Order: sequence, then structure tokens, then C-alpha cells
Amino acid sequence: MRNLGGGGGGVMGTWHLDGGDNSFASSLLEEFKSNKTKAFELLEITGHVVEFSADQYGSRFIQQKLETATTEEKNMVFQEIFPQALTLMTDVFGNYVIQKFFEHGMPTQRKELAGKLLGHVLTLSLQMYGCRVIQKAIEVVDLDQKIKMVEELDGHIMRCVRDQNGNHVIQKCIECVPEEHIQFIITTFFDQVVTLSTHPYGCRVIQRVLEHCEDQETQAKVMNEILACVSMLAQDQYGNYVVQHVLEHGKPDERSIIIHELAGKIVQMSQQKFASNVVEKCLTFGDASERQLLVTEILGTTDENEPLQAMMKDQFANYVVQKVLETCSDQEREHILSRIKVHLNALKKYTYGKHIVARVEKLVAAGERRIAAQSSSHAG
Repeated sequence: MRNLGGGGGGVMGTWHLDGGDNSFASSLLEEFKSNKTKAFELLEITGHVVEFSADQYGSRFIQQKLETATTEEKNMVFQEIFPQALTLMTDVFGNYVIQKFFEHGMPTQRKELAGKLLGHVLTLSLQMYGCRVIQKAIEVVDLDQKIKMVEELDGHIMRCVRDQNGNHVIQKCIECVPEEHIQFIITTFFDQVVTLSTHPYGCRVIQRVLEHCEDQETQAKVMNEILACVSMLAQDQYGNYVVQHVLEHGKPDERSIIIHELAGKIVQMSQQKFASNVVEKCLTFGDASERQLLVTEILGTTDENEPLQAMMKDQFANYVVQKVLETCSDQEREHILSRIKVHLNALKKYTYGKHIVARVEKLVAAGERRIAAQSSSHAG
């Protein structure tokens, strides 16, 4: 049987069953696809499961049926897909049938199917459809099999992380395999955290480490590398996500280090495409005193409003000013609004200034409604 692996997402060619030279898909598959009125059952496709699995509609049919299949049906499907499992795993439609079997197969079948992966974990992890099967297996198989599978990646971690398919497998390992069994993965990242954080796939892997690795030493090592390069990472198209992740989910002291590191550069950072998102996160997740520090910097030391004025007209910084209005205390908001109102007419001339005008008018109207409501309740 030829391998239908790897290709694009187009509809599959005909599936040659071993020993048969039928150049057309079998009449059963044709009937299944053309006969919309007949409700097929799994046992009716006995002898054709592999062929159905490699067809868009046949694959979907098997997937749906496996969710509620009887033991007899599962046994029949398993006997047919097991010999061709590796080919199906790398097939555009077949991979879904294998994934479904990992979810709904019997424990013994799941174990046998996982055994079939051994010796092929790296190759499958780097393959477009195979990587999905590996991820599913890592989610559902028993721990002893997870450990065996993951061990096959030893020595190839960085290659996987930098690969568009393999990075998903590494993320899944970090999510689903207990930390003590993936130490060799984590230690590969030491002294590479900043490099990985600025990589399109590496930045996702580092975020998974921050979420799932609770070992104090690991946390400290990874965090120290990030915190040592905060300004650079904040301005990087991928690194900014890692810094945002720490601001959102990190410990208060880690958040504080980031905010104090960026303080003094807030105006420039707010005018930068990626760092402006980081500044918004600082305002959202910082405590009151940290927020005050940033707001003071944005307002500037004189009444000339220089930083604020420049920021309101800027394509990225205007969002930071909006975030300030959203997150600051009522008292600060009144103060900032009074500083902004002076410039409202001038701002209307600027594309990005208009965003601020709209936000301010909304806030002013809300404030007036609040005052009116309070005075009417007092009058009552």
C-alpha cells in the first residue's frame, strides 16, 4: 500500500489495498458517499476501514461512530487500522481516525496503538499530521508509555521546539507529563530562554514552562533569564508575549521588577508596536502604587502635557492612554481628563487622536450621568 503521508490538504487519491489493483475507490465507499438516505453502521464497512479512513467523508463517519461504538465495532475497526496505523497517522484524513481511537478505544487497544508509535516518535512529531497523533497520545496514554515516548525526543528538543509541528509536541509534553520525567527537556532551555522567547514557536514553549513547571529552581532560572532582558523582550514581536505572560500570571515581585525596569521608558515603549501591549498589561495588573508610577510618568512633570500629548496622537500609544483612563482611580481620571480636555479640538485632526476623543466623551457623559443620579437621590 502506498503511503499517503505528508501532502497538502487536498482530497486523497485512491487508496490501494494490499494485493488489489483496483484503480478506483471501492464501490462501497462510492455508495457510501452517494447514498445520502442510507444510515451506514460501522460493521457494514468491515474490510474497508483503512480505505474509508483515508477519505474525507469516510474518515468523518468513522470518527463519529467511534464515539458510541460497541466493543465488537471497536475490535473490528482496530483489527483493520492496526497494521496500517503508521501510514494512517501521517495521512490528512487518517490521522483523525487514529486520534479518535486513542480517545475512545479500549485500554488494551490504546496501549497497543501507543506501542506502535515507539521508534517513530521523533519522525511523527516533525510531520504535519503525525504531530497531532503524538499530541493526542501524550494526553491519553498511561504514564509509563508517555515516559517511553518522550524519551525518544531526548537529544532533539531544540530541533522540535523550532519546528512548526514539533513545537506543539513539546508544549504537550510540558502540559501532560509530570515534571520529574521531562527534566531533560527543561534543562535544554537553560541559558537559551531569551533566544527561545524571541522565536515564533519558542515563545509558546517558554510560556508553557512558566505555566506548568513548579520546581523552584526551574522557575528561578527561567525567570531570571527573562527579567535580565525585559526591555529587549518587551519590544520583540514574540518576546513581548512572554513578558505579558509574566505580568498576568507571575508573582507580584516579578511583576514589580518588570514595571520598575520599564519605568523611565514608558513613553518610548508606548509608542512601540509590541512594547505598547506590555505597557497596557503593566497598567492592568500592576498594583495601585505601580500604576501611579506609570501614570505620573505619562503625565509629565510640567503642565505642558508633553508626553501625554504625543502619546494621544500616536498609533500605538493612544491605546495606552485609553488603558490609563480605564484602570486609574476616579480621582486620577478626573485629573487626566481635565488635562486632555484642553487638547480635544486639536486631537480631532489626528486619526489616532479621534480614538481618545471618543473615549473621553464617553467617560465625561458617564461622569455627568453619575453626578445627576447622585443629586437626584439626595433631592429625594
